Amino acid sequence: QVQLVESGGTLVQAGGSLRLSCAASGGTFSVYAMGWFRQAPGKEREFVAAISGSGGTTFYGDSVKGRFTISRDNAKNTVALQMNSLKSEDTAIYYCACGRVLDTGTLKYNYWGQGTQVTVSS
Repeated sequence: QVQLVESGGTLVQAGGSLRLSCAASGGTFSVYAMGWFRQAPGKEREFVAAISGSGGTTFYGDSVKGRFTISRDNAKNTVALQMNSLKSEDTAIYYCACGRVLDTGTLKYNYWGQGTQVTVSS
């Protein structure tokens, strides 16, 4: 059983930057693909970014390409999401997830964190 805990969410102005972090415990971290998803009020959960177990492959959602960067530190069992040039439409609860397969869909991820709120003011 893997436990995931996100941190770093806060209120930030449009155009600003924010770094989210997710700490994992309870499993062999490096075997898991890690993903970030987000969910805004009244909307479905949306894929943001994912990274392979080795960190060598990354995927990004179209709405965040060029602005967000996912990275991982397997020695520290953490994955981060660096978010730059934030927009009001980035406001959402951001969730960290892990699974055996690197994918953009929620169904491929077996474990989820509780989420961290990011609010971007315009």
